[in-house]
Amino acid sequence: MRHWIWLLVVGFAGHWLRAEDYLSIEAAQAQFFGSDCQFQVTSIPEEKALSKAIKKQAGVALHAERIRAWKALRDGKCVGWVFEDNVIGKHEFITYAVAVAVSGEVLDVAILSYRETHGGEIMRPEWLAQFKGKTVDQPFKIDVDIDGISGATLSVRNVSDGVKKLLVLTQMELQDEQNR
Repeated sequence: MRHWIWLLVVGFAGHWLRAEDYLSIEAAQAQFFGSDCQFQVTSIPEEKALSKAIKKQAGVALHAERIRAWKALRDGKCVGWVFEDNVIGKHEFITYAVAVAVSGEVLDVAILSYRETHGGEIMRPEWLAQFKGKTVDQPFKIDVDIDGISGATLSVRNVSDGVKKLLVLTQMELQDEQNR
């Protein structure tokens, strides 16, 4: 009898604890900008001065090694950027993607991979939609500007901080690259 109970517990725990990949970065890029865009890899500088400036403005450190970036090109013209970043949830990384327009506003946010056992509500389209149109100059205060989610406080805070960080990065570093 104990053996069967143990198998049930392990089976359910295995189901709850596994990482879930929901969207590839290529699918997110097409979702954000359409299939008529090309995406050119863009490097994120690992400069201490840039990291310090982003930390000061966004309130969160830049870990360039965790971020991948692409310039979105339509007919050879830059129409925005797509970022793939990882932030910590409570214990595990959350991989998410953000599309930023050349005007500096968020076009969309998607969760690519969620590895936590709780807090999956941050993947809901209505929660992610609240980032659309946000700019670097707008506040990202939880429970005021960004809806909090009970049981997902760290995931909410870290994804929100991550989006803000990517907006600051875009403003400070990538806007100059727009016409290159």
